[in-house]
Amino acid sequence: MSADSAARPADSRALETDRTAALRADGITAGYGGDPVIRNVGVRADAGTVVSVVGPNGSGKSTLLKAITGVLRLSAGQVRINGRDVTGLAPEEMARAGVGYVPQVDDVFAPLTVRENLEMGGYLLDRADLPSRMEGVLAVFPRLGTMLRRPAGKLSGGERKMLAMGRVLMLRPAVFLLDEPTANLAPAIAHSLLGEHVRQLAEQGAAVLIVEQRARAVLAVSDHTYVMSGGELRMQGTPAELSDSPDFVRSFLGGRPGEEPPVSVRKGS
Repeated sequence: MSADSAARPADSRALETDRTAALRADGITAGYGGDPVIRNVGVRADAGTVVSVVGPNGSGKSTLLKAITGVLRLSAGQVRINGRDVTGLAPEEMARAGVGYVPQVDDVFAPLTVRENLEMGGYLLDRADLPSRMEGVLAVFPRLGTMLRRPAGKLSGGERKMLAMGRVLMLRPAVFLLDEPTANLAPAIAHSLLGEHVRQLAEQGAAVLIVEQRARAVLAVSDHTYVMSGGELRMQGTPAELSDSPDFVRSFLGGRPGEEPPVSVRKGS
C-alpha cells in the first residue's frame, strides 16, 4: 500500500450511507462565540472500537468532544447515537441517551471517596442496582476495589483517571468520549491506561472516541484515527495507513515512513 493510497484526506462528514454506527457526528461546527473553532467536522465510531483524534494543541480536538456531548452549542451539524438524533441535547440528556464523557479536568469529586464517586456516577440508576453495577466496574478496574474508602483527592493521577472512567462506566454508556486521559501521567502509566483500560472499554462493546496528544501510544490501541489541524479534519485512516503517510509521520511520530515504531500499531482493516 502506497502512502498516497493509505492515509486519505478526511471527508468533512462521516459516511452518509452508514446509519448503524454507535456514534455519528456530521458537519460539526462550534466555538465559544465569534468565529467557529471547528468547522464541518465529521467522525464516526462503531461499537467495540477505539477511534482516536490526534493533532497539535489548539486544533479543536477537545472542542469537538464538547460539541458532541452538548457542553457547547452547535452552530451547525448533527449528532446521532445508535441512529437516534441527539443534536442539541443538554449533557444530562446525552448521558440518558448513552453517552459517557470524561473531561480532561474536573473528572472526579475530590472530597468524596472512591465509593461515593462511583455511586454518583450511577445517579440515574435505582439504588437497588448500584451494588451490582459497581461490582461490574470494579471487575474492569480492580485496583479501585482496594481503595473504596479513600478520598478521590488522595489518588495518584493514574488512579484518578481510572476512577473517572469507572464513574462514567456505572451507566454502561454505548459511547465513551475521553479527553486527554493520559495528560500529566508518566509514560509507563499512560501506556498502561491506554493499552489495558481503554481497550477494555471497547472490548465490552462500547464505542470509544478518544482525544490524545500521545500519538504513538494512542495509535497502538486504535482501530481508526482522525487527524485535526486548524479546526478541520486533515486526514484519517487506520493506524497502519497513517504510519505509512510521510506527512503524518513527520508531523506526529517524529520519524520516517517505514521505520519500526517504538509502539506497534494496530493493523486495522
